[in-house]
Amino acid sequence: MTEISSQQNTEFRATWLTNVDSFVLTSDNSIVEAVNYLSSIGINVIFPVVYNKGYTVYPSAIMDSLFGVKVIPETGFQNRDFLDRLLIEAHRVGIEVIPWFEFGFSSSFSLNGGHIVAAFPHWATKNNQGNLVVKNGFDWLSGINPEVQDYMLSLVMEVIDNYDVDGVQGDDRLPAMPVEGGYDSVTVEIYKSEHGGNTPPLNAGDTNWKRWRADKLNEFNIRMRDSVKSRGENLILSSSPTPYPWGYNEYLQDSRNWAQNGIVDNIIPQLYRYDLSSYQLTLNESLTQIRSVNPDIYFAGVLTKAGTYVISPSLLLSKLQLNRNNNVNGECTFFYEALRANSSLLGDTLKATYYSQPALVPYRNGNIWRPKATIQNEDEAGSVTTGNWSVYPQSGYQGSIIRTNETASYTAIEYFVDVPFSAHFDVYAFITPNTPWTQQANYVVYSDTDSINQSINQSDLSKRGWQKIGTAYLSQGNRRVMKIDNTQLESGKWLVADAVMIMINRKLSPDVIITSVENEMENEFTVPDNFSLSQNYPNPFNPTTVISWQSAVGSRQILKVFDVLGKEITTLVDEFKPAGRYEVEFNASSLSSGVYFYQLNSGSFVQTKKMILLR
Repeated sequence: MTEISSQQNTEFRATWLTNVDSFVLTSDNSIVEAVNYLSSIGINVIFPVVYNKGYTVYPSAIMDSLFGVKVIPETGFQNRDFLDRLLIEAHRVGIEVIPWFEFGFSSSFSLNGGHIVAAFPHWATKNNQGNLVVKNGFDWLSGINPEVQDYMLSLVMEVIDNYDVDGVQGDDRLPAMPVEGGYDSVTVEIYKSEHGGNTPPLNAGDTNWKRWRADKLNEFNIRMRDSVKSRGENLILSSSPTPYPWGYNEYLQDSRNWAQNGIVDNIIPQLYRYDLSSYQLTLNESLTQIRSVNPDIYFAGVLTKAGTYVISPSLLLSKLQLNRNNNVNGECTFFYEALRANSSLLGDTLKATYYSQPALVPYRNGNIWRPKATIQNEDEAGSVTTGNWSVYPQSGYQGSIIRTNETASYTAIEYFVDVPFSAHFDVYAFITPNTPWTQQANYVVYSDTDSINQSINQSDLSKRGWQKIGTAYLSQGNRRVMKIDNTQLESGKWLVADAVMIMINRKLSPDVIITSVENEMENEFTVPDNFSLSQNYPNPFNPTTVISWQSAVGSRQILKVFDVLGKEITTLVDEFKPAGRYEVEFNASSLSSGVYFYQLNSGSFVQTKKMILLR
């Protein structure tokens, strides 16, 4: 335990990250840029979508076994695990990550139940006419059907078991069922078994019939809570329901019960209104119905963007002032893209006003559950080199990297890191892959009692940025954490080194209490302040080379290759990219030797450089 006297604010400052009307989750670079920005404006919790349109947004073995589709069939999520990357980057800057199961008990949007109902027709819920329940365009499953409950719970537990998350979140569709539903054969048989063989009332709004269905959903929520807590008492079960009692009458969401009985750890009613007076009315009712029964877990859900609508800064500030006037200790904004719209106007406004000072998450009771990572660069004190290393001007974590091609004598770099508290830590290396680099870099991770060796392919272009090397228990103090050496280096290849990072592993160290971390580093990438196109490396090349560039603002960026006559050879990039640093590999195996040009075009910025292919 590290305890240093320090008075800190406690306030809930969260936002949702979606895969609809947003590209933030579709690339590692955009994730890095996003969490750096969110940390800079004081956000301390994010809710990334992990289940939407009846698909998981992360690679799921369960979905693969049931439907033959491992991940949502959308560009940006194939052949990568966005959630793994997001957890690394968000935890690096001290932001908690609570995955959001957005679609819940809905199966599809206006697709007659979609692939889920096609595979399991008896999972669908029906109305009193025997038809699939469709409400506001959403097709619905029966959240009372035990198979449906088991399915949803299996996905929740898959995330908890496979990732070091900080909790999970349900919303206006989890748990929920349109009041028109419940007339499917499975739900009816359960009802009959508890009512002497009698069938449910045909009146969907019958008071007792509503109560029975809502209680079944309450029981599921308790089961979900118990399952989550079985993996760790500190894991958060979050809920963002529709406002009560409307949500109860329309979707059987008994959110007052969830708050009153402590079924959820935080509750964020969706107070989505477009003007201040409507927001105040909805907030007041929610305060009476929900906050009054459990004030410490109550926060406000604030709509900031929907389609082309983006809330004005003045209206947002007025809503936040209303929250604070009513002792609401924070809010969650829907959604991230609103904070970045209009050159990050809303995000910068929050940073300049209500979020100007950092704040701890209120329900952690003063415990910094996710302290920022400790990062040490290869050129800092504590990074000790042996043998012949040279600085190489390839962009690394901060500045350049170092490399060696020495194979005749021993060469190594050891990292002695100031460990801020005693705990199990995940140990990472910042990887800058390039084709000339070694495929057999020897990494050694040290714990207090032993060490492990890992061989890392530094030329694998799919592995860039922070890569986990191992996990180690480290006691507080200056400790040897990692070594990289040339004991496996191939002749003619290069061994490279950059920064290392340690972050607490909360699965293995759930009971470590951290009340303050002295001299906590910001550990954030700096956003470039200008556009620039770098010289490709290697140059001359055969047959592959890496082209890198940086952009100061988000924009459509086009990178093309031309021959000496100005004929376009290929387009390497043509997409919107946020501010950041980027690399792409160019493979010229089908081209003849000669001079070629590559050009970056982004709005008014155009830059061209020459490269030489030598066969």
